[in-house]
Amino acid sequence: MSQDLPTTTLKDSIATFMQGVSKQAPPEVLAGLGTEIKKLAESGIARQALPVGARAPDFTLPDAHGKPVTLSALLAKGPAVVTFYRGGWCPFCDLQLRAYQGVLGAIHDLGAELVAISPQTPDYALSDVEKKQLTFSVLTDTGNRVAREFKLIFTLSDALRKLQTHFGSVLPKFNGDHSWELPMPGTFVLDRHGVAKLASVDPNWMVRVEPAAILEALRGARAS
Repeated sequence: MSQDLPTTTLKDSIATFMQGVSKQAPPEVLAGLGTEIKKLAESGIARQALPVGARAPDFTLPDAHGKPVTLSALLAKGPAVVTFYRGGWCPFCDLQLRAYQGVLGAIHDLGAELVAISPQTPDYALSDVEKKQLTFSVLTDTGNRVAREFKLIFTLSDALRKLQTHFGSVLPKFNGDHSWELPMPGTFVLDRHGVAKLASVDPNWMVRVEPAAILEALRGARAS
């Protein structure tokens, strides 16, 4: 039996979190974040990402326990949800992954699997699995190789690097390289042929796909 959808939306959870942040973070820090998000949005980078109707590139990535997970093998069994997140240090990713865990039973009821991908090292991926009690596969995309094929990657500006450091999220520590690259948060619902039925990519990392939208897209994917 699938779980009922939560009464609180992911958007509401993020808004509540931001209300707390706005009371604590210095105004100039919040203003700086807003400026950097606006620059990313105006760059048009999100329009380059894998669109609805396109076939997703196949990949094999290790899960938090080192076991290889291959997209084509998942699709041989049914549709798949592939979500790219920035890392366990990101509070918006934390809220997103917990929300998706909450509807995992419903995803499975629709014959689909969910995988979450980040560039962080396996140790941090395992920490995400354990702390958030995730029962779906959390994969490590070293060097953002797969995220690059989905056209999600951007390099953090000097201003963003300083802001990341201010919040204690120094990317070389988490990702194991000095590229300062991150994927834009992107969620893709793929039918069993690997064709994207939903493709949501937003340079504003505070915006995430609602679980209800994923389930709706999966119903359509199952019919294709």
